[in-house]
Amino acid sequence: MKIEVWSDYVCPFCYIGKRKLEQAFEQLSLKEKAEITYKSFELDPEAKKNTGMSINEKLASKYGRSLQEAEEMTKNMTQQAAEVGLNFQFDKMIPTNTFDAHRIAKLAEQKGVEKELTEQLFQAVFTYGIDIGDREELVKVASQSGLSEESVLEILESGDYSQEVRSEESEAFEIGVQGVPFFVINRKYAISGAQPTEVFIQSLQKVIEEEKSVSSFQSLTSERGASCTDESC
Repeated sequence: MKIEVWSDYVCPFCYIGKRKLEQAFEQLSLKEKAEITYKSFELDPEAKKNTGMSINEKLASKYGRSLQEAEEMTKNMTQQAAEVGLNFQFDKMIPTNTFDAHRIAKLAEQKGVEKELTEQLFQAVFTYGIDIGDREELVKVASQSGLSEESVLEILESGDYSQEVRSEESEAFEIGVQGVPFFVINRKYAISGAQPTEVFIQSLQKVIEEEKSVSSFQSLTSERGASCTDESC
């Protein structure tokens, strides 16, 4: 089973959805049988680094909400994260640009440590409040996943993997991705948003049992799935 996941490292529902998918794998004993590939998607390609804004201030400004409304949003997301064992610390989170992080993820994919880096990046952003847009911090995070600091610095100082990132983002647009996380299974089925774990379980069971090939995506999404778009989160 091949699963492609479009996500961004500053998207809270991407981390929550990742964990729910992993929980479904555990319950179905699919952990060693599924091939997962993470695809690049930037919620805000124009995001600046070192803005000095808190995540609540950023959300309030971006979505035209009050600071109190933004705080309620992050409180709700923190509760959802806790339900799947994640410790979100929005008071520490630093809004930033993720393009370099996506480029390093392509290096990690080549080196066979993509899963490790993906988890490290999400944890850095949401638990430890690390600015992964800062290259020095990004080097430190990447080295914890098994990449050498020298190889990471070499990529950061060059334009390597930029085309690969842009290509995956273009592919997302072509297949109709409007928000992340977005999961594509065997190029047959699509799941949008951080669906409940039981939806992932039912969907994966359907894929396992499905023998008939289809030519286009069949939506397995329920109305409860939460996701981030450029308009709301």
